[in-house]
Amino acid sequence: QVKLVESGGGLVQPGGSLRLSCAHSGRTFGRFRMGWFRQAPGKEREFVAAASRIGGTTSYADSVKGRFTISRDNDNNMLYLQMTSLKPGDTAVYSCAIRRPITGLGLYYKASDYDYWGQGTQVTVSS
Repeated sequence: QVKLVESGGGLVQPGGSLRLSCAHSGRTFGRFRMGWFRQAPGKEREFVAAASRIGGTTSYADSVKGRFTISRDNDNNMLYLQMTSLKPGDTAVYSCAIRRPITGLGLYYKASDYDYWGQGTQVTVSS
């Protein structure tokens, strides 16, 4: 069973920074593509960032490009999302996810493309 646990969320002022962490159980998570998604009040869950199996290739939503950085440490079963220049519009529950299939090329940007999810961590950007 794959378990994902996010941490690092909290209340931050606009322009501030937070680093989210996602700890994942199991073995050989370096074989899986992973991503971050968020869901704000009144909105559908949206793609934030994705990383290839070793983290060498990344992709970001236009809304966070240049401000957020996704990275992973496969040796320690960790996925990170470094968030800077935070805006009130970034307020949401952030969840990490694993795409189970290991075949195929490229990254994936739909929530339906992922199979395992954490409970999420709340990020609130407010003055």
